[in-house]
Amino acid sequence: MATDTKDLAYELEQSEEEPLNADDDAESSNEAIDDQIVKQPFRVIYQTNNFFLPQIRDLISAGEDVNLRPEYQRRLRWTTQQKSLLIESLLLNVPVPPVFFYENDLARYEVMDGQQRLNSIKEFLNNEFTLRGLQIIPTLNGKNYTRLPPKVKRSLDRASISAIVLVQESQGKLKKASSNRVYELRRFVFERLNTGGKRLTAQEIRNAVYGSEFNNLIVDLSRNPVFTRIWGIPNYVENDFGDYYEDEQRQKNTLYRTMGDCQLVLRYFALDNEAHIVGSLRSMLDRCMERNLSTTREQCEVLGQRYRSVLELADALFDGRPFSLHLTEADYRPLAGIYDGVMVALGDMLDHRQALLARKQDIQDAYSALVVKKGRGAFTGVASTAQDVKDRIAQFRNLFKSFV
Repeated sequence: MATDTKDLAYELEQSEEEPLNADDDAESSNEAIDDQIVKQPFRVIYQTNNFFLPQIRDLISAGEDVNLRPEYQRRLRWTTQQKSLLIESLLLNVPVPPVFFYENDLARYEVMDGQQRLNSIKEFLNNEFTLRGLQIIPTLNGKNYTRLPPKVKRSLDRASISAIVLVQESQGKLKKASSNRVYELRRFVFERLNTGGKRLTAQEIRNAVYGSEFNNLIVDLSRNPVFTRIWGIPNYVENDFGDYYEDEQRQKNTLYRTMGDCQLVLRYFALDNEAHIVGSLRSMLDRCMERNLSTTREQCEVLGQRYRSVLELADALFDGRPFSLHLTEADYRPLAGIYDGVMVALGDMLDHRQALLARKQDIQDAYSALVVKKGRGAFTGVASTAQDVKDRIAQFRNLFKSFV
């Protein structure tokens, strides 16, 4: 199965590019500005600490005092070379940006910023990777922590990282202007800290700022074995939730690393009601997350079961190769645009499952004729205006209806 997740992840990100709204820069009166600042019930109290690297390793490895991966964190994305360059910087005493902790209980912390750095330090001191690609001290390439010369090891043990801790006394929530969206302090600070440096994808930001049962559902559905097989993501076999972030093969999967898998799941819920297909795709996805902030766990269970039923129907209709321009195994490559149209169209037709499956070969022939006639450009996620999306859904809806 030839699923190119790099191309697909790029396609998904491009489909979310959105020009700035000219109204964002409109002038406001001084009174309005003062009013917005004064009325924000927002107060941050923080303190600064320094940790030696072995202390960081011990804190993280114990897992009791520091939560390295709270639910709003993005997935680990650093390569071995990036991790190695961090270790080299620490050996050279090059200033490293501080990490940020949030105190969510007395003396218990979650990492708001610095997940990649802290994980790299823990892994190296635990001999989980060897140094590579060093530019200033290349003689250390190929060495792990245990094999470092004694003097170098002592130097690394004395190196430290600054940590800024937002303490429990910090309080308040922020409401986004012209929106019902309310930020928790920790999620707001996380988003602001992570908008520099390595740019977060739009879905990583959603995962950070829209914490809810619905967001948990999105993540859970992205682990569905039918979904991961279709999109070429290594299957989940771990028992422990934390293991999901450590699987080496999954870390190499671009779609997984960028949370493109979660974005694909979200697209179904964002587009299954034509009244919501307005504006840019990015705004449709954001509004869907916002609409579902208060969706209960019970409601999410119903939504999840419906999604799985639609996905399984699509998978069965196309013999395990849905959403592709070509239905042969050698040429199989699912496209986001076809996924949108097929999933939403089939979502309306679950009651006709048996009738559709009885005409499976005829449906495959008609499907192939449709995608060949329209061409690849009509079905990529990049063609993502509201009208593009509506047209794709209508074409597949008409196709499936003709067989029941």
